Amino acid sequence: MDINYKDFLSKKLIPDNSIISLKTKTIHIFEIKYQETPGSTDEKIQTCDFKNKQFNKLIKSTDHNIEYNYIFNDWFKKPRYKDDLSYILSVNCYYYFNNIPLEKIIK
Repeated sequence: MDINYKDFLSKKLIPDNSIISLKTKTIHIFEIKYQETPGSTDEKIQTCDFKNKQFNKLIKSTDHNIEYNYIFNDWFKKPRYKDDLSYILSVNCYYYFNNIPLEKIIK
């Protein structure tokens, strides 16, 4: 895909990682968030809806879909992140712990 982001977005978005499934025509975006102490990532994980919409704008002219995902370490299993994790799912984004779940991507 040869897409000029400037035609669709006001600034460039670069994911930590991505995998394109040719079979399902899905672009799986992965943001890797590992924490060992409280910090700015607490707020960053609440931006998935915006970023998901931005990536969707970027590929609108293609026949692909976006799936926006976080990969968290065990730090985010703490009860204090319950609302954040619930929110992520409520805006049609996903999260996994410690690894990219290839079995879910290679359907």
